[in-house]
Amino acid sequence: TEVASQEDGFNELLRMSFEAMMQAERQEHLSQSARDKGNGFRQVKAYGRGKMLELRVPRTRSGNFYPLLMSVVRDQEEECRKIAFELYGAGLTTAQVGEMFDKLYGRHYCKASVSRMFDYARQEVLGWLLRPLEDYYPIVYVDALQWSTRRDGEVSKESYYTILGVRGDRTREVLGVVNFPVESAAGWEAVFGDLRKRGVRSVGLIVADGLTGLEASAGRVFPGVPFQKCVIHLERNVLSRIKPADKKAVSQDLREVFATDRKGDSPDKGWKRWEGFVDTWKKRYPSLKRYLDKADYFAHFTYLGYHHKIRSMIYSTNWIERLNRDYKRVLRMRGVMPDSESVIFLLGKVSMTRTAYERKVPKLNFERRRFK
Repeated sequence: TEVASQEDGFNELLRMSFEAMMQAERQEHLSQSARDKGNGFRQVKAYGRGKMLELRVPRTRSGNFYPLLMSVVRDQEEECRKIAFELYGAGLTTAQVGEMFDKLYGRHYCKASVSRMFDYARQEVLGWLLRPLEDYYPIVYVDALQWSTRRDGEVSKESYYTILGVRGDRTREVLGVVNFPVESAAGWEAVFGDLRKRGVRSVGLIVADGLTGLEASAGRVFPGVPFQKCVIHLERNVLSRIKPADKKAVSQDLREVFATDRKGDSPDKGWKRWEGFVDTWKKRYPSLKRYLDKADYFAHFTYLGYHHKIRSMIYSTNWIERLNRDYKRVLRMRGVMPDSESVIFLLGKVSMTRTAYERKVPKLNFERRRFK
């Protein structure tokens, strides 16, 4: 009663009870093992009621004694590491995670201590990012995010490549997150090559932005794969060349060119509409003539060769753009990242816990023949 009435008395009683139970358990162990002897104590930390407990855990000379109570403490520590990592992945910085644990457990963790708590999670995320993949994906979306990263004492924007795949069962999963200082076709070719090493043998369709050389890089790794360049990116590029007074009219014309719901439409018909659009507006904006290069821009109409009910899902990289927004949300609170490994760690965490991807992609069954 006297101990319980003191400040922090509950935790003191808890500590005394734990230690008494462990010593009694050691005594029972020694009574059944005549050759073993007691060998002092070791210090272990556990979480009490708003405070950290310093426990004296009994030892034996043989080292074969392990109190049953410690398995509970170990599970508790593991749970705390998982909680810390979930908070970090949700957007809190390491300093904020430390402050949260200070409020919950009465012990402040510095940024370095919190970072060490993530060691198990780093291995989990890395293992997930390097996992074996399925041999076939009907649709693969690719895009790169730029983020300020410190390297060799300097800070610059670096590229983080993300590959999002639609599986045969119509669910989605991130297939990889890879860092290269600069986005390039050569970098993407290396990324595609890594997918092959991890088990991917064929892809039904690749959807990407208009990076020069990307289509050829994909074709060298997956010969003959259909390639869809993002229509939204193209529309933005066009509108950036248009005066504000004309943007409404140009936007309306673009919607007609890139309609997704016309039955019987085709890439060739879409290209004809595109030529008509450019002819209409090139008199006022001569720079639009560059968009008539069929070798560079015909791939924006690949989606018109697919069933009209799924065209809106494959004509742009919108699905991966949504993932990029989640990436930015957790990165924005941290600003400049200390190294590329930290960025990949966070992006991998966001990717592997995205429950929205468990929902099946609607209407993909309309293209079973095309995607086989």
